[in-house]
Amino acid sequence: MKRPSRRGRGSVTIQNVAREAGVSAMTVSRVINGERNVRESTRAAVLEAISRLNYSPNTAARSLAAGDATHIGLLYANPSAAYLSQFLVGALDAARRAGCHIVLEACESERADEQAEATRRFAASGVDGVILPPPLSESIPVHAELAAAGTPVVTVAMGLPQPGGLNVRIHDREAAAAMTRYLVSLGHRAIGFIAGHPNNTASGERQNGFLAALEDAGLDPARAPIEQGYFTYRSGLIAAQRLLARDPRPTAIFASNDDMAAAVINVAHRAGLEVPGDLSVVGFDDTAPATTVWPELTTVRQPIAPMAAAAVDMLLADLRARRAGEEPEGAEHVLDHSVVIRESAAAPRKVAASADRRGRGTALSPAGA
Repeated sequence: MKRPSRRGRGSVTIQNVAREAGVSAMTVSRVINGERNVRESTRAAVLEAISRLNYSPNTAARSLAAGDATHIGLLYANPSAAYLSQFLVGALDAARRAGCHIVLEACESERADEQAEATRRFAASGVDGVILPPPLSESIPVHAELAAAGTPVVTVAMGLPQPGGLNVRIHDREAAAAMTRYLVSLGHRAIGFIAGHPNNTASGERQNGFLAALEDAGLDPARAPIEQGYFTYRSGLIAAQRLLARDPRPTAIFASNDDMAAAVINVAHRAGLEVPGDLSVVGFDDTAPATTVWPELTTVRQPIAPMAAAAVDMLLADLRARRAGEEPEGAEHVLDHSVVIRESAAAPRKVAASADRRGRGTALSPAGA
């Protein structure tokens, strides 16, 4: 399928975005300004259209704004449209409250030279500071170019923040461990795992949390079936096919984001498996796919929009300090996560049947018991 070409920021209008999303220009304006009287499905469609067309909502406003107006750049390359939509909602809402402007720029290449060139142009466009959501939050060439330009940066979900840097994240390791403990509590012993992009520290933290929770439960982490994913729906399809072809087949699969978890449910249904009766499936993020698939996903809720808002607030505070002649200080803001229980996970059939026969819950036992 041919991808739609990206237009330059200056050639895209709010009317272009409205046509792309199938809504009115007034609705696009309401979404950009963070107004609440917009349905979430409509908001997501508008934000995805903004992403596809590389539209900068504040291009026109920028030329009319006062000379001391703050322009925050958001450089993005996230493969999950659902994650990006929630992130934009949080960033735009925080910017509206603060009276500043968000300038969007895509940087989707994985080549170091192309990332460097895109960042160099963006830094030269006059943004006062830049927010880097994953995976660009850990891009060495992106950081090098922003440092060379003297542009303040806030990273999101960066596992190892730079000394003196600003970062917003959750405890990915503990979040993944909590979800794994939940699956174990249901009686699952053969739990498959789909890892996130290998270049993302958060991916490694989630896998480490999964393995640590297995070991704490007396299960052998070395025997856990793990397949590589890349946070995309297609990579989730491939990983799920490989996991379900194993013998013995896992009774549960934990995917590192909701896009991949939704793909697992698709593969399971095509294989004639009942979810959660034959296979429990859980995800991570609590984005739109979690409640648009059937059955709805049990998942880790990562507060994506609040993380984006926190990044805006941190960057504005840093810029104010710099303008006051103060020495910038590094900081990290860690937000809370939670496990959201829906319909996609249940006890394995054998455990459930045993519990029914006894008329009471099934006690968990360590591996080999």
